[in-house]
Amino acid sequence: MALTGIQIFKMTPKKNCKECGCPTCMAFAMKVAQGALEISKCPHMSEEALAELSEATAPPMKTIKVGTGEGEYTLGGETVLFRHEKTFVSKTRYAVSLCTCMDDAAVDAKIAELQKVDYERIGERMHVEMVYVNYQDGADKDRYVEMVKKAAATGKTLILGCKDAEVAKAALEVCKDGKPVLNGATAANYAAMNDIAKEAGVVLGVSGADLNEIYDTVAALEKAGNKNLVIDATGASVKEAYANAVQIRRASLKDQDRTFGYPTIVNTAAVAHGDRYLQQALASLFTVKYGSIVVMETLDYAEALPLFGLRQNVFTDPQKPMKVEPGIYPLNGADENSLCLTTVDFALTYFVVSGELERSGVPCNLIISDAGGLSVLTAWAAGKLSSTSVATYIKENVEDKVKCRKLVIPGKVAVLKGDIESKLPGWEIIVAPLEAVQLVKFLKDLTA
Repeated sequence: MALTGIQIFKMTPKKNCKECGCPTCMAFAMKVAQGALEISKCPHMSEEALAELSEATAPPMKTIKVGTGEGEYTLGGETVLFRHEKTFVSKTRYAVSLCTCMDDAAVDAKIAELQKVDYERIGERMHVEMVYVNYQDGADKDRYVEMVKKAAATGKTLILGCKDAEVAKAALEVCKDGKPVLNGATAANYAAMNDIAKEAGVVLGVSGADLNEIYDTVAALEKAGNKNLVIDATGASVKEAYANAVQIRRASLKDQDRTFGYPTIVNTAAVAHGDRYLQQALASLFTVKYGSIVVMETLDYAEALPLFGLRQNVFTDPQKPMKVEPGIYPLNGADENSLCLTTVDFALTYFVVSGELERSGVPCNLIISDAGGLSVLTAWAAGKLSSTSVATYIKENVEDKVKCRKLVIPGKVAVLKGDIESKLPGWEIIVAPLEAVQLVKFLKDLTA
């Protein structure tokens, strides 16, 4: 159970030194209990108390890291069942599956296909992050190892779906440096798999016939000293997989049962084999409820666009506006003589507008001022986007950096044109179209 503020306070040094940023130790303890501060913020806590409280106040779901370098991903660490309660912290990662049941040509084709999905949306790279390499019982060990080598060559983080200890050990020899997930521990083989995973220093995936078996296996692995785990929630049917994912998350976060406090894998390729449309629907479902890693047979652009868009919406912190840094953003090789345009710092507005400006091919400087991460009309209504704010930002941050004295303002705040002109003598203020999609023609006509 989570500790109360009073319980935490009893273990503090009670110095009221304020070095943690709180006026008293009681205030500090209350913030720690609420999850607003980490216990390590207290510089005078004894090592014994720190160790005890760190474990007790840690998120009920453990934070697990897989992969290396650009392919390192954080899983778990969640504290709430619903985003509106606070926020989700570790986004769902997507994997495409390979299998020893596929011939070499099919494997090569799928590897080539999965690497084609790679684009940027609102400042975030969207691509297939993982490859799930599945070993079917009785398949050739050497062929599986070669398949793992091919998958590792993509630079993606690997998940080895293998329950044969000997085969798993051989496969890890060629990919362990990439810190894959070894998804193969069961009630029958967990001891051997645990030794292999610990020796290779990789995360171990746990599966079972039902939740009771998974629970007992996880408990046994924890007793053996391994808490670097993920749970495979995939069931025999869609219904069972969904129930498993929800019950594991609820047990962890609501019931504070730390044995189930691990990230989960859901393999839609297993519960909807051959049905790519159902797999995509399930991927959306488990993005929301509660897959840390979702495995599919395929993921092309048509499937990726809505799925990644959903993920970006779900894993955006509702308490923090999506915003870009204020500044001057040169586009299309712009210099100090290029046309200036301004808009707000709301990320979606910025990326939509900058995309259209780049598409126009016209060199221009996009000027972003601080509007609190709000859209154009919202910022204007809230007083964050005004003639004064625009003029002040131009005078303080732009005038000495550009020679062009033409400034294009958003069409939806055309009402500001006169006031901005009066506050920026020497500048010509031009009103842009109402919609970003009209900017291409507008700029070409303006600079013709």
